[in-house]
Amino acid sequence: MSPTTCGERTLTELDHVRLSKLIEGKSALPALADLLDTADVVPAPDIAPEVITMYSKFLVVDAHSGQRQELTLCYSRDAAPGAGLVSVVSPVGTGLLGLRVGETARWRMPGGAEGGARVLEMLFQPEAHGDFTT
Repeated sequence: MSPTTCGERTLTELDHVRLSKLIEGKSALPALADLLDTADVVPAPDIAPEVITMYSKFLVVDAHSGQRQELTLCYSRDAAPGAGLVSVVSPVGTGLLGLRVGETARWRMPGGAEGGARVLEMLFQPEAHGDFTT
């Protein structure tokens, strides 16, 4: 199962370009490639402040356990899952990219387990703070 959500995905132009270059020639990331093909793409200054972009920090609640967790969406080089830094190329990261507060993502982990989380609150979005180049 690839990541799914109850709403549309929106990405900034910069995130879209960077992620497209990241997956170029890599067939192992079909979910992210599908997301990049179908997402609405907007200039960074026009992204809504409740949309998860790269390096956004947000609060989610696990769909199965009800546990709340602060996460930051990042590139693999910065990932530290135990510290809440989730790689965009992971099933969780791809599932959350481009979602809005209130939406739910679902994904299947490599071992086959299903996961899901609802975005409760945006704690920090770079674009909402005038950072259009991170």
